[in-house]
Amino acid sequence: MNPSHSGPDEFVFLPLGGVGEIGMNLAVYGLGSKRDRQWLAVDFGVSFAGPDLPGVDLVLPDIRFLEENRDNLLGIVITHAHEDHFGALLDLWPRLRVPVYASAFTAGLLQAKRTSYPGSPPIPIEIVAPGDRVVLGGFDVEFIAVAHSILEPMALAIRTRFGTVVHTGDWKLDPEPVLGWQTDAQRLAAIGDEGVLALVCDSTNAMREGRSPSEGEVARELHALVGEATGRVAFTAFASNMARIRSIAMAAQAHDRQVVVVGRALRRSIEVATELGYMEGVPPFLDEEAYGYLPRDKVVAIVTGSQGESRAALARIADDDHKFIGLSPGDIVVFSARPIPGNEKAIGNIINHLVDQGVQVITDRDRLVHVSGHPRRDELAEMYGWVRPEIAIPVHGEPMHLVAHAAFAREMGVGQVIDIEDGALVRLAPGRAQEIDEVPCDRLYKDGIIIADLDGVGVPERRKLSFAGHVAVSVILDGNGSLMVDPEIALTGLPLQGVSGHPFEETVMSAVLGTIESIPRARRRDVELLRDALRRAVRAAVREGWGKKPLCTVFVTIV
Repeated sequence: MNPSHSGPDEFVFLPLGGVGEIGMNLAVYGLGSKRDRQWLAVDFGVSFAGPDLPGVDLVLPDIRFLEENRDNLLGIVITHAHEDHFGALLDLWPRLRVPVYASAFTAGLLQAKRTSYPGSPPIPIEIVAPGDRVVLGGFDVEFIAVAHSILEPMALAIRTRFGTVVHTGDWKLDPEPVLGWQTDAQRLAAIGDEGVLALVCDSTNAMREGRSPSEGEVARELHALVGEATGRVAFTAFASNMARIRSIAMAAQAHDRQVVVVGRALRRSIEVATELGYMEGVPPFLDEEAYGYLPRDKVVAIVTGSQGESRAALARIADDDHKFIGLSPGDIVVFSARPIPGNEKAIGNIINHLVDQGVQVITDRDRLVHVSGHPRRDELAEMYGWVRPEIAIPVHGEPMHLVAHAAFAREMGVGQVIDIEDGALVRLAPGRAQEIDEVPCDRLYKDGIIIADLDGVGVPERRKLSFAGHVAVSVILDGNGSLMVDPEIALTGLPLQGVSGHPFEETVMSAVLGTIESIPRARRRDVELLRDALRRAVRAAVREGWGKKPLCTVFVTIV
């Protein structure tokens, strides 16, 4: 069955990212017949490459389906400005060029990011706020305030002639968010009273009992921690978490310390928040050049790199390789953030380097220096109590989170719970909700300024290179098939010698010369034959001394 074929009028849901994984969120809602369906996209996120993707900077959703249906794509709605919800816009929006709706803070961060994307086109954004409603074709989208670990996150009530979907985005319940708004329980309950067809809801903490602690509790702990410190204190947190940045700044002020900000992403977020009035009452931040002039007991540094990024400030500080920032025994580094899955090893390496320098490292395992921006089970129960949906669709989670959330929704009495993966086209109405089709749903990879599939960015070959290296061979023959000069050989990523102790350069040279000698002169003019023979011989010779076959490139020139 092809979703382009004609059929009955339907309301459908299609995740192209964020279901079965943490990150790269992209949800699509469709309205109408299969031949003439209007589409609305929610969020445009990225995820980050792990060690299995050497050289790749970002992983982006495959939007070929949206490109094919661009004429019927009414717009993109962004729930908040975390990279896993809006990070793909600058790279992929030019392929669609449709209206974008987002909060003022989200729009400000997007504009600030453009400074790092030379040549990227400006993206016109329609600024929206809680309580606003936007009508796009058959979709009536209402924006609802929720709390999260960033400024101005919003849930959505998407009304259609078939019913209303509440799309939560990322959220939590926080009576003391420090900065920004609380989750609007009253409005969500009122929408629930109207009747809700489906709840598409965050699953990140669906396995955790109780409630997420408040940002206000963290603020008090940071205040105590700075007060106890006798040396320098450096905090690392997500650059977009302005509530956390404000709490650190106010703790520093209370203990007669000045705050130095280190990292462009952090500075960029602070500038946007300041322009929007969120940093009123916060003492001025100092640039990193001021760090060295401040007494050890009078400085607090806020640095980028909480996820172990190799080029961020914290990694360079840990390697004692930062131009302005250094730490000494007795100083403290506070990880006021939790590792994104996959980043644990990189973060562990940085912590080990800091500990080797005599620096005390504090994480959320030691003290309440971080809280999640996602709801635990008691908070989920309140959401289900307000909204009372007919259908539950768990999203934003790995399979274990989605399964736990689905079971929880059933416990909450939801009649229909849909377990899906990215690319599943689900009919929400009319009739009983069910998966009706699959849409091509792969991944795109950003490598430098190139965006392509795995083969397009060369990852398969890079993986082979990382496993067994590369040998390049160049031979030049005359018309009689005789070598004009000695072969040239270059080995990359191979051991210096084989198991017998024989240098691999000599092993490869012997294999090349022996192969050429074994081929009659008349046949050496067959370039393909000679190239293939040399490649096989070199790989076999290396394997005999190493147990691995390298990649091998052979250049044959006949003059």
